[in-house]
Amino acid sequence: MHISDLSLVLGPSGYELGEEASVVHSALPVLIEPRSVPDDQSVIAAARVLRRLPAPTVLVGDPSFPPELVRAVDVCLTSIVDPPDPWVRAGADDVIEAVRREPLAALSLVVLLRNTEKTDVWSAVAQESSTYAMLLGSASFKEWLLRRGPGKYRAPAHPPVRAERGGDVLKLTLDRPEVRNAIDSATRDALVEHLMLVSVEPNLKVEIRGSGTCFSAGGDREEFGEVRDPALAHAVRLTRHPGMALHDVASRATCYVHGPCVGAGVEIPGFASSVVADPSTTFSLPEVGMGLIPGAGGTVSIPRRVGRQRAAWLALTGSTIDSDTALSWGLVDRIE
Repeated sequence: MHISDLSLVLGPSGYELGEEASVVHSALPVLIEPRSVPDDQSVIAAARVLRRLPAPTVLVGDPSFPPELVRAVDVCLTSIVDPPDPWVRAGADDVIEAVRREPLAALSLVVLLRNTEKTDVWSAVAQESSTYAMLLGSASFKEWLLRRGPGKYRAPAHPPVRAERGGDVLKLTLDRPEVRNAIDSATRDALVEHLMLVSVEPNLKVEIRGSGTCFSAGGDREEFGEVRDPALAHAVRLTRHPGMALHDVASRATCYVHGPCVGAGVEIPGFASSVVADPSTTFSLPEVGMGLIPGAGGTVSIPRRVGRQRAAWLALTGSTIDSDTALSWGLVDRIE
C-alpha cells in the first residue's frame, strides 16, 4: 500500500485502514510518501494509527517531517537533497521485497520492536523469546528447514568456550573455529555459566573474543529444529540466555569482534558496555529471511544501540554493514 495523503490515515479508529493494509491481505509494507503534512493534531492522530497497523511501515521523503510522524513508522528512509538520493528508493525497494518474501516474520519483528522500545531489558527479552518461539512453528520456518535438509550438527569435541583468568580479568574465547564459532546449545550454556561466575564477583571484568576467522557466524543452523516443542524452546531461552547474562555484567564487559558477525554474533555483543571491532568486521541479521526474527536478544540489544528504525531495517533486509557504519550508528564503540 502506498500513502501519499496522510488524511487517508485519519479516522475514528483506523480499523478500516488496518484491514486493508494487513499483511494477511497484501504481503507488502505500507509505504508513506506524504506530499504535504497536516496540522500537528492530525499528525499525532495519524501516528497513533500507524503504530497499530498490522504491516511494516516505511517513511520516504523529506527529512523535516514532524518528529511524531518519524517516530511512528518502522523504517525511516529520508533524503537531505531534492530530488531524493537513489539509495532511498532502493532502500525502500529492499524493504518491500523482504516483506513480500516473509510477511509474517516481518510483521512479528516490527510489532515486537514497537512494543519493547521503552520496556525494561528483561521484559523485552521475554517478549522476543515468545515471538521467536511462535515463529518456530510457522510454515515459513518449516519450509526453510526443508530447504536446508537434514541437520548435520557436530557436537564440540572440546569445550566450546575457552576461559583464561589473569588477576581481575576473565578472558572468554568462543572456540569452534571449524564452524566459525557458531553458537550451539553447548556454547550457549558455557557462556551463561562463565558469565554467572562474573556476576558474583563484583570486581571481575570480562573480555569476550572469537577464535579463527570471525567472532561468530551466529546460531548453529545445523542444530536448528532439534527442539520440536516451541514452548520448551521458549522456556530454555528464558533459563539460559547469554545476552541477558551479559547484560547483567555489562558495565564490566568488553567484546572484541572481527570478521563476518552474523545473527547472534551481533546480538550478544550488543549487550556489553563496550564493543571493539576490527576494521574488517561486518554485521548482518539474516533471521527474517528464514521466517524467524533475531532470537539471541537482538531485538533488545541492537535497538538500544542504533535505534528501533535502523534495527528494523537491518533485520528486515538482512543487509550487511561495515565497521565504519557500525561505529557511526553506535553498534560498536571503537575500531582497532
